[in-house]
Amino acid sequence: MQTASPRENHREQEILKELRLAGGSCRVGYLAERLGVSDETVRRNIKALQKKSQVRKVHGGVLLAEDLTLTEQPFQARMDKNAEAKRLIAARLAETIRDGDSLFLDIGSTTAYAARALRNHRDLYVVTNSLTVANALATRNGNRVFFAGGELRSHDGGAFGQDAISFIRRFNLQYAVFSAGAINSETGFMLHDIAEADLLAKALPRAQTRILLADSSKFGTRAPIAVNSAGAIDVLITETTPPEGIIRMLGDNEISLIVAGQGKEQ
Repeated sequence: MQTASPRENHREQEILKELRLAGGSCRVGYLAERLGVSDETVRRNIKALQKKSQVRKVHGGVLLAEDLTLTEQPFQARMDKNAEAKRLIAARLAETIRDGDSLFLDIGSTTAYAARALRNHRDLYVVTNSLTVANALATRNGNRVFFAGGELRSHDGGAFGQDAISFIRRFNLQYAVFSAGAINSETGFMLHDIAEADLLAKALPRAQTRILLADSSKFGTRAPIAVNSAGAIDVLITETTPPEGIIRMLGDNEISLIVAGQGKEQ
């Protein structure tokens, strides 16, 4: 039986470290970049880790095994974090959306605040993979709410997988409203979860205008999975003016900036 070299063992430990820092999931390309090796080298190490039941391969990436994954912050805890900023952002979005508009809303905590802010709107046409959003907007004011099917995740009530993606691809909407895990001037907008990134990549092209909701705690941070490209976004709504580097990135990609509560739009 062939024994792994000390270098291979060290790289496997580095992969596990990066997965833990990223919240449990990473793209192969991201790991290769972080470790300074080829994608094929990372795949070889992932294969070895999977044999040890330490990780699980998925399409394009890898997940930590269930018993190694850091506990994800409960959805309610994320709702409570920076709550006032999220309310301001949600209220500003509600000024943009008109009665009768059609939109996709994702599972982010800021998006959940947006759903609350839209409860007085009428005749909305809403597509979502979030049980929280569906509960907030269904059966009121003549709204039509379409829920993307699939198994609901226990920690946030989100539905993912091919069934949800296939459902969302059937729609053509005015807006896609979503959140991000991190924003910086080099990479743009990022997420922590592969399933969320895969679904969002299919949802964004189904909308005429793509609106990102993100509070300032996301500025200058990193996450392992890029959201397609910065050019996939049309508008960023936040509660305070971003750092200069992010403002340049927005301008370079022709993304409008709206600062909630300050009446600023760039």
